[in-house]
Amino acid sequence: MDPLGAPSQFVDVDSLPGWSDAYEAKQLDCHQNPVEKAQVGVRSPFPYRKDINAKIILWKGNVALLNCTAIVNTSNESLTDKNPVSESIYMHAGPDLRDELQKLKGCRTGEAKLTKGFNLAARFIIHTVGPKYKSRYRTAAESSLYSCYRNVLQLAKEQAMCSVGFCVINSLKRCYPLEDATHIALRTVRRFLEIHGETLEKVVFAVSELEEATYQKLLPLYFPRSLEEEIQSLPYLPADIGNAEGEPVVPERQIRITEKPGVPDDASDEEGLEADLSFIGSHAFARMEGDVDKQRRLILQGQLSEAALQKQHQRNYNRWLCQARAEDLSDIASLKALYQTGVDNCGRTVMVVVGRNIPVTLIDMEKALLYFIHVMDHIAAKEYVLVYFHTLTNDYNQLDSNFLKKLYDVVDAKYKRNLKALYFVHPTFRSKVSAWFFTTFTVSGLKDKIHYVESLQQLFTAIPPEQIDLPPFVVEYDARENGPYYCSYPPSPDL
Repeated sequence: MDPLGAPSQFVDVDSLPGWSDAYEAKQLDCHQNPVEKAQVGVRSPFPYRKDINAKIILWKGNVALLNCTAIVNTSNESLTDKNPVSESIYMHAGPDLRDELQKLKGCRTGEAKLTKGFNLAARFIIHTVGPKYKSRYRTAAESSLYSCYRNVLQLAKEQAMCSVGFCVINSLKRCYPLEDATHIALRTVRRFLEIHGETLEKVVFAVSELEEATYQKLLPLYFPRSLEEEIQSLPYLPADIGNAEGEPVVPERQIRITEKPGVPDDASDEEGLEADLSFIGSHAFARMEGDVDKQRRLILQGQLSEAALQKQHQRNYNRWLCQARAEDLSDIASLKALYQTGVDNCGRTVMVVVGRNIPVTLIDMEKALLYFIHVMDHIAAKEYVLVYFHTLTNDYNQLDSNFLKKLYDVVDAKYKRNLKALYFVHPTFRSKVSAWFFTTFTVSGLKDKIHYVESLQQLFTAIPPEQIDLPPFVVEYDARENGPYYCSYPPSPDL
């Protein structure tokens, strides 16, 4: 369903109650519960962490409807499985998803692969393949299921995603016992958040009515919501809680390796290591170069800082995009101020902006920004051009430079990289001056892409007339100012 035409059916993760929200922590009574007080010093391997609990959501619902950065699809190795989760995702995402899945050429058990979300509220879909369960191959099944959850989380981390919605990966068709699988799912997510918690803001477990009871039962073991719940859950933890990353441990497969055979384990290498490191950069050639190693270290730090900034920017953009896909933007769409038309002479998508159709003083400009992101996200993934009709704009149609700067700062790198030309049609002297100041002092990299176009005939040298829908008032104005043009393709009557 198009979210522009009606209230959205998608569910925003920020509107869902967190794992700890509905829980009223019980205070330990030192007079009535002396035994429990004595046990406070005995801690669970999954201790109470308020910061981690704040990232967890248990939600009974359809994962395909979640408005988050990515949702998880469980499938088979050919990515053609017909289970309820996959079928719902395919239905809501639209036919383009199946076409893209064919390009992936399958997915092995335990792997995770990424596609776009298409018509979903989620920007991405992470596809993974859970193992088939047989009791005699239990160890292999546990390791594969762990890999599913771990690889999904790792992919989310690498793509700087804010939130991930998990379905229950172990499908009934694959015969994996629900409770055993839930232990692996919860402890893998818990260990990942302990190590990489700063990379994810929300993890949603989307469950069915049948699965909800098991998750409600086991979540306190791995995400206790108070010290008391931590102590009460401790006896119910399974014997195998995995290693530091939640991976199943098989004792007979562990190999003990000492770093230096024959050297006692308590021998400290720190002094020798410091001596070795202190020699780096101390020789004559290094002094002549101004300590090359130090320079390289500073450069590396600078690169990491830049990478961190890019990740933060991408996460901010993902938030805007998620909001845009959930918002009812039909009032902005009805203005017909931004629309896709044909292609230019180079085969690049042409997007049209009609300045006179933007009543700046009458609309919510933040919603206008959301609409721009909603329409442009998939367009900007490949090369495109913008045609801006400045024709007959008045003061109340003029976009404020602060708004344009915010738009330029919000959108991600692909918008700027793939924009190949901006045709400024029917500019005035004042608009040229404003554009020059904006592209010179406010944003960089845009000035060389702007082309001022005085007439439609000039525009048609770059974009064939049959490839662009022209608002009637633009045609009339151009005919009045520059004389009529001749083509067999009439202007669009409804713009």
